[in-house]
Amino acid sequence: MSDFSWGQLVNPEFYIKLGGIYLVLFIVFAETGLFAGFFLPGDSLLFLSGIYSRELFREILVIDSDFLNVFLLASMVALAGIIGNEVGYWFGRKSGPYLYTRKDTFLFKKKYLFQAKDFYDKHGGGAIILARFLPILRTFAPIVAGIVQMSKGKYLLYNVIGSVAWSFSLIFAGHYLYKIFLENFHFDLKRHIETIVLLMVLITTVPVLYKLFFKKSKEEEE
Repeated sequence: MSDFSWGQLVNPEFYIKLGGIYLVLFIVFAETGLFAGFFLPGDSLLFLSGIYSRELFREILVIDSDFLNVFLLASMVALAGIIGNEVGYWFGRKSGPYLYTRKDTFLFKKKYLFQAKDFYDKHGGGAIILARFLPILRTFAPIVAGIVQMSKGKYLLYNVIGSVAWSFSLIFAGHYLYKIFLENFHFDLKRHIETIVLLMVLITTVPVLYKLFFKKSKEEEE
């Protein structure tokens, strides 16, 4: 840890090698269950977890089936995400309007709460599913759902669908794209982790930035 730098906090490979599967599961939980999670590398972490799936599971048990190995990893991540979202939803129901008057801190940014509220108003319950694939919004969307008192049963359904879709798509994509590139093109994605992380960040954040800033500025001009 003597070579630690703050930049590593947004590098998913750092978490995978530091704490293995247990830290991965905690980060997935924290990103939706705790305010502190909004800066964590969720999408790229899942994609890389798919690439390192065998190494991650080796800490717990050895599974010969490649598919079963990835399936169990995705299932555990989905469960962590579901629990995290439920904590965020519960916090929203309990805290209510107080959050809208709370001052900004390092772990809490009120502007993200308003952005999540606008996103929820536009997409309704489906926002819980869509927000899973959008950084920052997936941290605050569960809280907003709790604040607006979405029914617990309806919220749980959207929560499960979104978490399963998010974890399975990204983990399976990472695992099998790694195999395809390695076996067919002799291209090892593990040697290009920084490029992968950069691409994942661009893919997931550019649409959000466009909607929040460019689209809003156009509406103001009109």
